[in-house]
Amino acid sequence: MNQERLYNVLIGPIVSEKSTMIADKNEQIAFRVVQDATKTEVKAAVEMLFKVKVDSVQILNQKGKEKRFGRFNGRRSNVRKAYVNLAPGQEINFAQEVK
Repeated sequence: MNQERLYNVLIGPIVSEKSTMIADKNEQIAFRVVQDATKTEVKAAVEMLFKVKVDSVQILNQKGKEKRFGRFNGRRSNVRKAYVNLAPGQEINFAQEVK
């Protein structure tokens, strides 16, 4: 796989109450990924960037909601999420200082 592509696959981690509960319970980390990312690309990107062992990846597409802005109708953009299941004993610490 192209290394430049792997750097662009992950947009960022999802930090919410639900994602922290999933991380504690199932050793899974939630990431926002680009729309055309595949499971193998997400697995390779996480292993390359964070130096951890990935067991499996689940991907979901979340449709954007219809919203009103005053008298105008609008739509939020679609989001693609990846739930990465880490191997036992592995963890990603986002609070550590990056060199």
